[in-house]
Amino acid sequence: MAWHEWPLIVFTVLAQTAVGAYLLLGSVILRNTLTTEVSDRLHKAMFFIWVLMGLGFMASTMHLGSPLRAFNALNQVGSSWLSNEIFTGSLFFALGGSYWLLALLKLGPVALRKVILVLGMLVGISFIYSMIMVYLISTVPTWDTLYTPLAFVLTTLLSGFIFGHLLLTIAKHHDINMDNALPLIGAIFAAIYVVVVIAQIIDLHSTESALGSAMDIIPNLMQLQVIRIILLFAAIICWFIPRLIKARPTLLTMLLSMIFILFAELISRGIFYGLHMTVGV
Repeated sequence: MAWHEWPLIVFTVLAQTAVGAYLLLGSVILRNTLTTEVSDRLHKAMFFIWVLMGLGFMASTMHLGSPLRAFNALNQVGSSWLSNEIFTGSLFFALGGSYWLLALLKLGPVALRKVILVLGMLVGISFIYSMIMVYLISTVPTWDTLYTPLAFVLTTLLSGFIFGHLLLTIAKHHDINMDNALPLIGAIFAAIYVVVVIAQIIDLHSTESALGSAMDIIPNLMQLQVIRIILLFAAIICWFIPRLIKARPTLLTMLLSMIFILFAELISRGIFYGLHMTVGV
């Protein structure tokens, strides 16, 4: 486990979770099915999306030799995926935060607020894409595979949707169909998640460099993968319980689901960074 890369582990997981939640809640808001009271409560709850983004960006600056150098990462926007990642992430923060503040204070025309909301969603997707491209490096065979975009997208969808559903639960929304649909969608994503993990493990056996097999990089890889999958299923079970007993999600079940999925994703990202290897010596 590459715990020495904890700033990047925290940044990528929290940022992807925030984007996923914003995409879900943005879609809900654009449907225009929320009552005024629920909409007001939801916009208040969306504050925690920006808390997550703020914590993620704070963690990312710790990866630099000096946090004061953070602005230097923007020097090559357009030609460097790292610069693009920081730029789109900052722009997502700015657009999403602006929409949230305008909606919370009920400032400006509703149409304009929705335009900003949609722009924030599009930039959020671009942010995830840039983040993926940062790690598709030809000299790092364990990263330059289909598993990297799959892992990042699944984190965005799984942890993001659980977080978004938690915020909807806090807002006491009235859409029972959504309460039933989201856990089912999550279960499908979880099934894909498990297939991806198994396929990657099989692939790692045939991935080698001059120093040896990729499977040898993390001695306890299989144990960590088992823990990761157990936490994933714990999150899905907590998410699914209200649906099974025909009840509305509670704050407790959604919080437990969120905690389990975050731990699963942090372990997953620790494995990802721990599997770093180059084609040469």
